[in-house]
Amino acid sequence: MRKQISRWCSEFVGKLTRKKILSGDMMDTQMKRCLGTWDLMLFGVGQMIGGGIYVLSGTVAKDIAGPSIVLSFLIAGFVAMLSSLCYAEFAARIPKTGSAYLFGYITMGEFVGFVIAWQMVLENMIGAAAVARATGGYIDSLVGGAIRNSTINTIGIINVPLLGDYPDFIAFAVCILACVAVGVGVKHSARLNNVFTLINLLVILFVIGE
Repeated sequence: MRKQISRWCSEFVGKLTRKKILSGDMMDTQMKRCLGTWDLMLFGVGQMIGGGIYVLSGTVAKDIAGPSIVLSFLIAGFVAMLSSLCYAEFAARIPKTGSAYLFGYITMGEFVGFVIAWQMVLENMIGAAAVARATGGYIDSLVGGAIRNSTINTIGIINVPLLGDYPDFIAFAVCILACVAVGVGVKHSARLNNVFTLINLLVILFVIGE
């Protein structure tokens, strides 16, 4: 009985740690390559200057970090540089689509790849929700809080911990529009990302210039 349990445990651990084996041409893929250097560069920049740069930077500088916000940005930039170097090394060693999921699956095993995949899903969900909520807040502020007030008057306040005071239908619409933009294809969504990234850069330069 003890040997059988030991064998089961060994097989279970072996399945968790088994690694994906790639065969054939590493550069061969059935997917159409439609993104150029400009698209990839703006995609990376767009990941860095999302809605959080407008929402959190001022709050952190005012209430938490103060003048040391400069050091915080330097440390965060250094960490981001190390992360980009890790991704560059992985991409050079394993030039296949799959991002961190495939890198972890091939180098560390199936369980690590499974955890990384769901972590990436959670990361994208939280990021999309934060950007959508920030967009809804900006639009509401442009109309003097009319959207918030009318929603609360119609539905009421939600007195639930960890939830907002009211359902943000603008944020919901932004998430739906983002899903539609991604669903129409990589090429079209990349063009949309390029436009919004350039607008973000122009806004940041305007704020810095002022």
